[in-house]
Amino acid sequence: MMEERWRVLVSLSASVAANCVPCFQHYYKKSREVGLTDEEIHEAVEIGNKMKTGAMMAVRNNISEILGGNVNKEGLGGSPTCERSCCG
Repeated sequence: MMEERWRVLVSLSASVAANCVPCFQHYYKKSREVGLTDEEIHEAVEIGNKMKTGAMMAVRNNISEILGGNVNKEGLGGSPTCERSCCG
């Protein structure tokens, strides 16, 4: 079984990636109850943001492909020069 601190960290990241403010507020409160540090919370938020960015990049690139590649990628939610992985 996962330790409660890890469960809360994962949940914080997932709530950021899912853009769920009520979830984040709930797990932020829990993070204080289980004794997470500000640094741990910020790292979980950053991981969630990277996950969200990766999903956005995948959607943007797939839409561009579907539309024949003749699309300004800024209009699809990203930089036209950003082709790197969000996690790398």
